[in-house]
Amino acid sequence: MNFRAMRKASIISIGNELLTGQTASTNASYLSERLLSIDIPVISSYTIGDDIDSIARVLKLASSDADLVLVTGGLGPTDDDLTRQAFAKFLGVKLKLENELLERIQDFFSRRDLQMPEKTKIQAYIPAGAKAVDNNLGTAPGIRAESKGKLFFSMPGVPLEMKQMFEESVFAELKRFAGKQTVVVLKLNCFGAGESAIADLVERASSPLKHTARMAVPLMKRGRNPLINCTAQYGVITLTIIATAEDKDKAQRIAKRCEKTLRNILGELIYGAGEQTLAEVVGTKLAQQKKTIAVAESCTGGTLAKLLTDIPGASRYFTYGWVTYSNTAKTSELGIEADLIEKHGAVSPETAEAMAKGARKRAGTDFAIGITGIAGPDGGSEQKPVGLVYISVDSDNGCETKHFTFAHNRDFIRLQAAQTALNMLRLKL
Repeated sequence: MNFRAMRKASIISIGNELLTGQTASTNASYLSERLLSIDIPVISSYTIGDDIDSIARVLKLASSDADLVLVTGGLGPTDDDLTRQAFAKFLGVKLKLENELLERIQDFFSRRDLQMPEKTKIQAYIPAGAKAVDNNLGTAPGIRAESKGKLFFSMPGVPLEMKQMFEESVFAELKRFAGKQTVVVLKLNCFGAGESAIADLVERASSPLKHTARMAVPLMKRGRNPLINCTAQYGVITLTIIATAEDKDKAQRIAKRCEKTLRNILGELIYGAGEQTLAEVVGTKLAQQKKTIAVAESCTGGTLAKLLTDIPGASRYFTYGWVTYSNTAKTSELGIEADLIEKHGAVSPETAEAMAKGARKRAGTDFAIGITGIAGPDGGSEQKPVGLVYISVDSDNGCETKHFTFAHNRDFIRLQAAQTALNMLRLKL
C-alpha cells in the first residue's frame, strides 16, 4: 500500500475571529493529533472566514485530495454562523428542518427555565441527506455527510464542545474508517547546521549515483513513502519520518530503514530522537559519565542554566551558575583580571575563555561553559555586531572557544546561544 492509497484527512477551521487573531486556532492541532493516533494522516489544513461561497469552495478543495474532511466552527445561531448553509451549497441540496432536533434544542432551554431565542431554530436545520451529530454540551448539533465517496463531519468551534462531540460521536467511526492502515512517525533532532544545509546533505547523499545507470529516489521527494518533513526552531532541525503501510510492522520497518539512512548521512548532527531536547541529551551523558558542569553567563542571562536545570535530576551534574552581566561581576565572581577585559573587551574570545576557566576553577567541576556576547537590540558596532557571541567550554582536555553570529531578535539570540553551548558540550561528551 503506498501513501496515495491511504485514507487521508483535511481539516477546515471556520471563523473570522481566527483570521483576525482574536481567537487562537487550537482545534486543528487537537484533531491532527487524534487522527494520527488512529493512523489517518492530515495532509492539509485550512482557515477560512464566515462566508458561504468561501466555505463551499474550501470544502471542494479539501475533499479533492482527502478522503475525510473535518470542519469546526460556524454552527451557532447568529447571522455569521454559515457553515450549515455552505455545506448545503457544497452538497447541492437544501437545508431541511429536523423536528426531532428542534425538540431537543427547545428542551435544552426549557430545562434551564429559559425562552429559546427564535434565531436558535436555525440549528435544527441540516442539509438534506446528511445526519445530525449529538452535542451533549450545547445546542449546536454536528453534521455528518457523505459525497462522492468522501466523508465529512462538521463540529462546533467551541473547543470543549468540539472535543466532546469528536470523542463521543465521531472518533469510533473514524477508527473503523481507517481500516487496517498504519502510520508510523519517527523524529530525528539535529543541531549544528541550518535547515537548507541538512536538506542539501540528504539530497546529495540520495541523488543518482555516478557511473551507474541506477537511479536513487531523493529521500526528501514529495509523495515518497516514507515522507520526510523538515522543520526548524531555535537552531534545532527536526526531520520527521512518516511511513505508511497496511500493517504496523511493515510501516515500522520502512521508517527504521529511513532512520538508519539518515543517521549514516548526518552522523553527529543528529543529537536525539522523538521529543528529546539538547539539555536532556547532555544531562544524560553527564550523569552516565559521572561528570559535573558549571556555567558562567553574560548575554544569555541565565538561559543556559535554566535549560540544564529544567531536566529532572539535574542536581546529579549541575553545580554552579553565575550570571556575570557587568565587568565588575566578571572580576569579583569569576576572578577575571580587570586588565584582560580592558584590553580585549567584555565580548571577546579571551573573556569567554576566562569566564569558563574561572567558573570551573571556583566550582571544581569537570566542565564549565562561558558565554559572552551582544544580544541586542542595541550595543552592537561594525566590529562587534548584534548577535555576536563567544562560547568557551573548559575541561581537562583544554578550553575550546568559538564565535558565532546569530540573527533575529534578542530572545532568539539568547536561546540560540545557550543551545549552541549545549551542543558544543554534547560533542565533547
